[in-house]
Amino acid sequence: MNVLYQQRDFPIFQNRMYGSREEAINCPKGDVVLIENELTGLVYNAAFRSEMMVYDDQYQNEQAVSPLFQSHLRDVQYIIDSRMGRSRLAEVGCGKGYFLETLLQAGFDITGFDPTYEGSSPRIQREYFGPGTVEKADGLILRHVLEHIENPVDFLFQLSEANERQGLIYIEVPCFDWICEHRAWFDIFYEHVNYFRLVDFDRMFGRTIESGRLFGGQYLYVVADLATLREPEIDLDNRVILPEDFMGSIDATLSSVEHQAVVWGGASKGVIFSLLKARRGDPVDLVVDINPSKQGKFLAGTGLMVMSPEVLEASILSGATIYVMNSNYLEEIRQMTNNKYEYVGVIDE
Repeated sequence: MNVLYQQRDFPIFQNRMYGSREEAINCPKGDVVLIENELTGLVYNAAFRSEMMVYDDQYQNEQAVSPLFQSHLRDVQYIIDSRMGRSRLAEVGCGKGYFLETLLQAGFDITGFDPTYEGSSPRIQREYFGPGTVEKADGLILRHVLEHIENPVDFLFQLSEANERQGLIYIEVPCFDWICEHRAWFDIFYEHVNYFRLVDFDRMFGRTIESGRLFGGQYLYVVADLATLREPEIDLDNRVILPEDFMGSIDATLSSVEHQAVVWGGASKGVIFSLLKARRGDPVDLVVDINPSKQGKFLAGTGLMVMSPEVLEASILSGATIYVMNSNYLEEIRQMTNNKYEYVGVIDE
């Protein structure tokens, strides 16, 4: 077994918020052991245990509070509209339903499926997408779901069969190519059992209509023909190799900050960044996030309390360095804080 990357005792839920520091520090943990499957060429966490993953209402992964992310969703809407149309669509794993509601408001005919849905929309069914749950869809939408599924190809075959092996599918997942290119070690965590490259989907589907990268390259997407889904085979001429200096940027952060260190972004990136810095003896001082659902609660692993930008103003010291966990938001955060501090986009380290 060729191990690409490994870490021990990561929180199993990077986006679950906790009510106390003690509870957050003692949260359930699991190991990450990334390997490349010798048959399919897909990268996955061999130490992942799906039975541990029980989602509840303390799981907070909503990014739509940011104007920049809303712009990303408009890009996705355009791709779906131009390639799949607006009629008879189904979103599988629609979460809290924000994107689905956006499409409904734009005039799309779409039904959502998610057994963990907590709202009251009549267009979202609290069940898995399967045979008989809905009339055959012309297009399926699968946004940030496949990276959480232990057997992703089997799952896609189940969706295909449920839709009578017809129609198109839009898939969007984090981009492992980008993670490797930018040495984004903070983007590998337990919740994501799979790490996809764009070429993986060329091997999964005989016909892809469109594919590429979104959100500054951090996400990849594909629009493919469900009827052409197939078992991928490893390409021995295109094996996965992590850069030798993959963890190099964490060492740069240890030596470059003498003042107060603030993490902006209390989601998965911030959780892993804060945790691994603490393990190297250089803990983060403060964490801030604009999502009200995270504020006043505590990060998994470190137990750091998440502040609002307004509360941060009263706690931050002159000369502090703000680590922006997602550099896509760097300018947005500079403007929000009147450009008063030192700012570091972590992928630029």
